[in-house]
Amino acid sequence: LAQPAVAQPAPTGAPDPHAGHAMPMPAAANEARSTIDFRAANDRMHRDMGVDYTGNADRDFLAAMIPHHQGAIDMAEVELRHGKDPKVRKLAQNIIRAQRKEIAQMREWLRQTERRR
Repeated sequence: LAQPAVAQPAPTGAPDPHAGHAMPMPAAANEARSTIDFRAANDRMHRDMGVDYTGNADRDFLAAMIPHHQGAIDMAEVELRHGKDPKVRKLAQNIIRAQRKEIAQMREWLRQTERRR
């Protein structure tokens, strides 16, 4: 008997950027609030990184990295809401500050890249 065909992406030679990333899982009834918040931030980041690639490496890099950096901010904010270790909280604050600066820079470069199209 014939088996139904399973759609598979054509090989491109490029690694899958999402390989190794688990699909969103429902929260367990006893899961910690921080875990729920981390899952939500991670899922949002991976969803938002699903940009439409254009073949312009500069533009595509910026478009994908902005939500990647926002994901780092979102995860750092979860740490600040739930974490207790002063060293880790300080790291989270530094990540937020640095990633916000880089996002602003990348957004400006993306605007410039879009204008050149």
